[in-house]
Amino acid sequence: MGKPLLQHQVEMMKSVGIKKIFIVIGYLGYEIVRSLGSGADFGVEIEYIEQTETLGIAHAVGRLEGRVQKPFLLCLGDIFFVSSRLQTMFDSFSRDNARAVLASKMEEDPDMILRNFAIIVGEDDRVVRVIEKPRYIQNKLKGCGVYLFGLEIFDAIRRTPRTAMRDEYEITEAIQILINDGHTVVHSNIIEEDLNLTVPEDLLNINLLELKKNGFTNYFVDGQMDEQSLAGISGCVIGTRARVEPPVSLQRCIVFNDVTIARQTELSNAIITPDGIIQCNPDRE
Repeated sequence: MGKPLLQHQVEMMKSVGIKKIFIVIGYLGYEIVRSLGSGADFGVEIEYIEQTETLGIAHAVGRLEGRVQKPFLLCLGDIFFVSSRLQTMFDSFSRDNARAVLASKMEEDPDMILRNFAIIVGEDDRVVRVIEKPRYIQNKLKGCGVYLFGLEIFDAIRRTPRTAMRDEYEITEAIQILINDGHTVVHSNIIEEDLNLTVPEDLLNINLLELKKNGFTNYFVDGQMDEQSLAGISGCVIGTRARVEPPVSLQRCIVFNDVTIARQTELSNAIITPDGIIQCNPDRE
């Protein structure tokens, strides 16, 4: 809906009082810097740290050691999530004397757990095991890529081996080391909606979810467009400087910035970019 995914996360962090944000960047990182800048437009200070090798999430987080001096909130950059209770994670961290709090969701779709990580809890509801992209589902408790860590995570990361599955340093492996060391790790069931932005369908689904959440029944236009051009449009997000030459029929589509839609175009479940059209099979109608 007209914002980069990371801007949603920056605004969320600002809403809970976070003023200093580090963003670990790599491939095309300059595009992120150009988009978010110093953070002044959002009322925060952003510092960028480059990960020269893409060796996994734990490796990326390890790049922050020496810069972070207190417990910190970590968000994976490809996660879209909705939560009205983010403060609960901070409350759990203090109340339970935890060294890590994992944002969780009771997930009804087993495939979504397979795409993320499973959380296994003991009798006291503390986390006893985390499993990256599990093959076997033991419960409905899914980890969602939002974490609150104490500084002990850096000690664990330094002892985290590369995994055989992806030859990367996984953050779940580092969390398991925390648990095995006897530190308290808890979860906080605060995520109402979440999606990993991995394939084009994910981008379409995220925008459809945002349309619904923000009460837009037909469309969102990031700019100005006359009613005649919008007459055949339903369930769409249209970027800035996009042009529509009516009549057209667009149903559940994303139109990127600077795209012109020609007359008589009929599309549904598609992402329309300056370079072409990507046909999708969305989960949400």
